[in-house]
Amino acid sequence: MKSKKILNMTLIALMAAIIAVCSWITVGIGPVPFTLQTFGIFLALRFLGGKKGTAAIGIYMLLGAVGLPVFSGFRGGFGHILGPTGGYILGFLLSGIVVMIFEKINKKSVVLRIICDALSLIACYALGTVWFYFTLGVSKGMSIMAVLSACVIPFIIPDLIKILLAELICIKTPKSIKEKT
Repeated sequence: MKSKKILNMTLIALMAAIIAVCSWITVGIGPVPFTLQTFGIFLALRFLGGKKGTAAIGIYMLLGAVGLPVFSGFRGGFGHILGPTGGYILGFLLSGIVVMIFEKINKKSVVLRIICDALSLIACYALGTVWFYFTLGVSKGMSIMAVLSACVIPFIIPDLIKILLAELICIKTPKSIKEKT
């Protein structure tokens, strides 16, 4: 029992580190950079499940909040979370909560898991977009459509591909490894 707790804590910490590394892979295309961060988020949620995956997301956010450079562009600090793109970071936690709730309904169906991930991505987009709009969009005179065009629309297809890749990796992971988590 004790070794399973240690394994779970190690895997949660490892996934938090993977999310951080994925956030460092950045291409600046506008006010919200393109990163592999969402891939790390969905990999953690798929590999560890909703509860432990959300714990990994929380640890990642906590590390960034205290100033470690785990966010995109090697940034960190609570000010970054309060900045225009911070709503998307908070939205990652909301994504985890959606997955936790959905897992109570169904864990087995790959199609339903992908639908769950898409819904959790929509929740992240919603929180992040509203946050961006009120922290920067209003002062810049941006309409909600302008914010969506800058912060969501360019990311939909890449994020759906990241969800599918995370799912594929977890499907291909040997059952012997997943049974230990």
